Amino acid sequence: MTRSRPAAGFTLIEMVVVVSLVGILAAAAHPIWTLAKRRSDEMLLHRNLRTLRTAIDAYKQAVAEHHIQADADASGYPSTLRVLVDGVADAQVKTRRIYFLRRMPRDPFADPAIADAETWGLRSYESPPDAPQPGRDVFDVYSLAEGSGLDGTPYRSW
Repeated sequence: MTRSRPAAGFTLIEMVVVVSLVGILAAAAHPIWTLAKRRSDEMLLHRNLRTLRTAIDAYKQAVAEHHIQADADASGYPSTLRVLVDGVADAQVKTRRIYFLRRMPRDPFADPAIADAETWGLRSYESPPDAPQPGRDVFDVYSLAEGSGLDGTPYRSW
């Protein structure tokens, strides 16, 4: 009598069970991944807003210290966000330029097809805080994204 060897491999039922378990685990992990992605984007939005606002304040400080020439009736804030990246000539050291940003940060919730500087809403010095409007200068920036953060605060008010 000869003994036959059992066939090696998995049965169809074993494969179905494994695939089902992997599907259940993936379905359970998806909400956690989505929440982590949103939290990461919100942290990036906070960081980018802080970076832009710090650069705008540094520009204003440079005007106050007479490193940047400004008209007497000017607010002392940059005319556009692009000025912060392109830099301005130093009024005290003629051969030097002052740069406030290495690159333009972008709103992580904005459409990727939009240029970085256009992802931000601009508020001029003359516009009221409750109804920001662009103008001759850039006093502040805000997110144009619809929706609210995880804490319930609208992105526009950050």
